[in-house]
Amino acid sequence: MRKKTVTFGEVMLRLSPPGYERLLQSPALNATFGGGEANVAVSLAHFGLDSRFVTRLPANAVGDAAVRALAAEGVAVDFIERGGQRVGIYFAETGASQRPSLVVYDRAHSAVSELDPSAIRWSEVLRGAAWFHTTGITPALGPGPAACTRSALASAREVRATVSIDLNYRRKLWSEAEAQRIMRPLMSDVQLVIANEEDLQSVLGVPIAHTDVTKGRLDAEAYRAAAERVVGEYGVVRVAITLRESLSASDNGWSALLYDGPSKTLYRAPRYVLRLVDRIGGGDSFAAGLIFALLDGRSPEAALRFAVAASALKQTIPGDFNRVSVAEVERLAAGDESGRVQR
Repeated sequence: MRKKTVTFGEVMLRLSPPGYERLLQSPALNATFGGGEANVAVSLAHFGLDSRFVTRLPANAVGDAAVRALAAEGVAVDFIERGGQRVGIYFAETGASQRPSLVVYDRAHSAVSELDPSAIRWSEVLRGAAWFHTTGITPALGPGPAACTRSALASAREVRATVSIDLNYRRKLWSEAEAQRIMRPLMSDVQLVIANEEDLQSVLGVPIAHTDVTKGRLDAEAYRAAAERVVGEYGVVRVAITLRESLSASDNGWSALLYDGPSKTLYRAPRYVLRLVDRIGGGDSFAAGLIFALLDGRSPEAALRFAVAASALKQTIPGDFNRVSVAEVERLAAGDESGRVQR
């Protein structure tokens, strides 16, 4: 039987200009769908798991298209609540060289932001689930999604599903004080925290010293100290920290750390130098890779290698979704970085 996973969050309409054009440089925008938790659900479906996604979408043509897009990727959409007036939108402009990428959000009053917490039957949704995943974006959308997240975590605890949260701080949605007030109490039900250095500082109030990602200066011992503090203060089992070195908008260094609380061991994955095609969804594909590999019974070190390889491949694919197989990820994780044509 395939292991069942559940993710909860917002799926949005993504509008992007062709190639490396500026927004509305020409009167054309490519329309796709994406969003942190939906991206994780798609990856897990491609990895062969029974992947279910929970959200709220309006009962209109755009909402219908979003449901179809998820179903087409193998995601179960049975528990998507229908209602509200609009799908959240984001405009994504792909940067190049020294011109950074740009994201503009238009998500106020989206259907999921006005979600009634009682609308989701979490005991039914999570029955038989091995894993539940969400992010810090969802509680930031409003009181309804925040309350629904709390209910989901309580139900996940009851069914003994492993819980992961990608902290994903979004300053356009809430302040650090608001994020910490809402998110810190949720950590008691979480076994795996996924974050970068900004997330740990902004959401949990845990700084990482001696680090400057814009200059590629990363202090492994400072990351260990931060992870140990998260484990000690919040009782989580593992902390994963992604390491992105922004060499330019076109080239990034990419790796990650995983701190395993029970063994007090810090693992570091190989570092990839990426020529970016689309970095959006890179963190989500990392989260999905980690979830899959840990559910598959792999060691923390092997799971980390798989997750970083999966996210490296995602950033070569346009759009939010990571359309790669387990075999493709394993090939890269085993050391094949040649990029040679597979015949």
